[in-house]
Amino acid sequence: MKLSTKGRYAVMAMVDLARHAQAKPVSLSDIATRQEISLSYLEQLFARLRRAGLVKSVRGPGGGYRLALSSAETRVSQIILAVDEPISATRCTEMGEAGCRADRSKCLTHDLWEELGNQIHAFLSSVTLLDVLERKISTRLVEAPSPAKSDSMAAAS
Repeated sequence: MKLSTKGRYAVMAMVDLARHAQAKPVSLSDIATRQEISLSYLEQLFARLRRAGLVKSVRGPGGGYRLALSSAETRVSQIILAVDEPISATRCTEMGEAGCRADRSKCLTHDLWEELGNQIHAFLSSVTLLDVLERKISTRLVEAPSPAKSDSMAAAS
């Protein structure tokens, strides 16, 4: 699964905004320069973020953007979903309960990839902008058993 530039850039820009918007609104041109993102692309992303209620625009001299919620309340999943980035690991299109294949059945690995997408969404929902700023991401990761441990546990049973 690969996150598109839309989602990645939106998160990068929002983290930058959270870092720099303490005293005054932040201009998109400043974010574009610091993050090396096209200004016109940021304008499109911030229009969506504003419609989703994640940022507020401030007009006039010294204007720019502020977070609508605190950095501790703004979740990475909200940002990604606001820019229309689906959090999905399946290649299947939604065809309802019946299934994702032409014959209305689910592909063999559908449940695996769907659950991976659910886990990614749960993880991104647990991470706030403040977590990213304070580099508290690694504390949210759960260590998965290594293959050697899993194999030895299976052999022991």
